[in-house]
Amino acid sequence: MNFSIIKRTIGSLLLFEGIFFLLPLVTAIVYWEEAFFAFLISIAICGGVGGLCFLGKPKDESIYAKEGFVIVALSWVVLSLFGALPFYLSGEIPSYVDALFETVSGFTTTGATIMPTGEAVEALPKSILMWRSFTHWIGGMGVLVFIMAFLPLSGAKNMHMMKAESPGPQVSKLVPKVRQTAKILYLIYAGMTLAQIVLLLAGGMPVFDSINTAFATAGTGGFSVKGDGMAGYSSYLQIVVTVFMLLFSINFNSYYLIGKGRWKEAFNTEVKVFLAIVFSAIALITAELTLTSVTDYGYTFGEALKHSAFTVASIISTTGFATENFDLWPTFSTTILVVLMFIGACAGSTGGGIKVSRIVMLSKSATHEVRRILHPKQVKKITMDKRVVEHEVVRSLNAYVIAYILIFVVSLLLISLEGYDFTTNFTSVAATINNVGPGLSLVGPSGSFSFFNDFSKLVYIFDMLAGRLEIFPMLVLFSPLTWKK
Repeated sequence: MNFSIIKRTIGSLLLFEGIFFLLPLVTAIVYWEEAFFAFLISIAICGGVGGLCFLGKPKDESIYAKEGFVIVALSWVVLSLFGALPFYLSGEIPSYVDALFETVSGFTTTGATIMPTGEAVEALPKSILMWRSFTHWIGGMGVLVFIMAFLPLSGAKNMHMMKAESPGPQVSKLVPKVRQTAKILYLIYAGMTLAQIVLLLAGGMPVFDSINTAFATAGTGGFSVKGDGMAGYSSYLQIVVTVFMLLFSINFNSYYLIGKGRWKEAFNTEVKVFLAIVFSAIALITAELTLTSVTDYGYTFGEALKHSAFTVASIISTTGFATENFDLWPTFSTTILVVLMFIGACAGSTGGGIKVSRIVMLSKSATHEVRRILHPKQVKKITMDKRVVEHEVVRSLNAYVIAYILIFVVSLLLISLEGYDFTTNFTSVAATINNVGPGLSLVGPSGSFSFFNDFSKLVYIFDMLAGRLEIFPMLVLFSPLTWKK
């Protein structure tokens, strides 16, 4: 294990985190808030610790797969531990475990919160609200992907980290150089964020709200600056957010391919299946809400369509915004939403969940196995977009599913020790490991995770990190083989 390069990379990460604190620091200055001192101290701590870790050039700068996974996992843990400082030092979140939960939820773009609900959210300092939303934007594309655009590492070294951090079963370079790929991804990411801010401003949303909403949408996180979430905004603003939640759920490679005029490659199988799932879910939920509206909900067809489209986009993108308390919807509709929690967005997007590409490959793998049983001598390989899916990818996919199920079951058992109802326990684990945010029952859109004890919150913290990093980087940290020479 090359500890020197790990230490240096984490040092550079902390230095960047100190720079990230400048945005909420400026916000505190603009609004004359005492939280200014919390951010100033946090910058000093990150700068001091990061500088010490960064000092001394390693004799060996080799980064192999093992180092890549360890760097990614440790970086996200360290990023969260130091990122919690402003919440804790400002006194807005007196418990450090709660502050860490909020920070991990932000960086992993989960959006689950221990913050007070309702109007109390709006009473929080603007700088604290800005930091919450900005953590979504930082974590959405991946903080190490951002740093790769600046660190002078070779392509091979960068690629090991990019594979460990990027969401999805396969990671590919847009251009031959990994650093250039990282720059392209962040340019697309920043450009789409800016476009959403402009459209929100055009709809009359205040500047502060527009920036925070765009950060939360881009990272598919869902922290809101309003006590009622997105419910209080106009239909135009809700539609803009709906569209951008879906746009940020699509593989960013597709946008690069569209820019190159390669439309057919951009609209691949995963994108088509993703859109089919979205439109099918919207149609089914709209139909049920409309049919039951006369006696229960009072929705017109237009209202049912608007709320179902927003909620479906919010859940499948794992953003977690809400315009309505969907926990009160009929069982059929809420069941669809729970299924969408697990499916998630496309690989290579900022969304969470299992990912549509994995669902497609699992379906193809099951179909292939049935055919093999019926025709043992038939030689036919699994393909995606006319490309053969290598056995290594299928093996890795199967291992991911097994690890995912084991972590989910163990987490569910540990959480159940508190004695809350099954719906709360099941959907809270689903919401955290899939980086969705809200669940159902006590952790629904109008609730929070504040009532859980510290042990349960630590379980959720692990689940959020494991879900964002695709399970294995976090498991690597706990393997004795990782730390052997």
